[in-house]
Amino acid sequence: MNNLLKLKKRGSAIPLAMVAVLILLAMGTGLLSLGLHTRTNSIRTTSDITARCAADAGMTKALFEMNEKLKIEPWNGSSLPFETNISLPNCDAVYSYSVTNDAGSYTIQSTGTSGQTQRTVSCTLELRGPFEAAIFTENGLELKNSAVVDWYNYTADDRIMKIGTNSIASGAVGLKNSASVNGDVVVGLDGDPAIVISDYGATISGDTRALTERYVMPPITVPEWLELLPSSGAINIDTIINNSARYSGINLGNSKTVTISGDITLYITGDIILGNSAELDIESDSSLTLYLDGDFEGKNSSAVNNQTENAKNLQIYGLENCETMIFKNSTDLYGAIYAPNADVIMNNSAAIYGAVVAKSFDQRNSGAFNYDVSLRDVSINDEALYFTITNWSE
Repeated sequence: MNNLLKLKKRGSAIPLAMVAVLILLAMGTGLLSLGLHTRTNSIRTTSDITARCAADAGMTKALFEMNEKLKIEPWNGSSLPFETNISLPNCDAVYSYSVTNDAGSYTIQSTGTSGQTQRTVSCTLELRGPFEAAIFTENGLELKNSAVVDWYNYTADDRIMKIGTNSIASGAVGLKNSASVNGDVVVGLDGDPAIVISDYGATISGDTRALTERYVMPPITVPEWLELLPSSGAINIDTIINNSARYSGINLGNSKTVTISGDITLYITGDIILGNSAELDIESDSSLTLYLDGDFEGKNSSAVNNQTENAKNLQIYGLENCETMIFKNSTDLYGAIYAPNADVIMNNSAAIYGAVVAKSFDQRNSGAFNYDVSLRDVSINDEALYFTITNWSE
């Protein structure tokens, strides 16, 4: 009888052991399945991230190629960049991109591929020029007591006005007592606005912030047709200019005048000096595009008189040897100045309407600086253009 009970006890342990084995088997299978699922997801996520990085790399390359293409004149919009299956360094991913033109609107589409995963991103390109800011400098920017910077010709959809610098040096932007900026003040990449901006009681209506990327100031190249013109010498007497030309300099004595009649482009290889009360006068139905490879000095009560009162009709491009520009305008100055190597000093007793890009800028009076937002409107043949990305999507 006892032996029979022992056999029964021993036999009852077998089903329990089998149940335990089945439980462990189920748990092990579940853990293996979970591990496999996690690994599969990890591979998919890695491929997804890699494909997206490849797509972004393709978009960046396309943007670079479009900006390189801008350097070739004349612009050819019928031949646009594209590439297929370009390897992304240090991984097995590839990217392909194309740029298309729809009635002057350029679109980039870029596809990245990693393994079986593909990601596609697209964006539109916006063409911008050098006058995106009211005042922008490579180094210092100073507004003296009660100087005002405002804007006009804008709509509710326009990006807010800004002044700024690429510099991150302490005190690079000086805003003296009662100076006023109706917009943002920006400082160089990774700069601290509290350090870069010396605020002595100024009013800033917008934000103070650091740039997210360095503002590039490309050098200006004189159009080939203009550079090949023979020099007409220097101007030092009353003169009416009614044809585009090349001169070695302009040096006007007191009360002398150079009159611009028509749509004129000038290349001045030397300095421009306006004596006391001398004038550079642009007639009301005319315009002047000036390439200056020397310095500019306006003496007391001199004037650059743009009778059109349209800043687009006076554009001054400082070349490599343009290092100083001093204005002492006795009348309102309407114009845009792009001189990345020049220190620009405004002693004007009158107002300024336009924009300035320079090595440094010093407004030494309480006059108003009025930014003409319409200077942001550019065409493909303008100077210092670049494409930037807008309306990104995936």
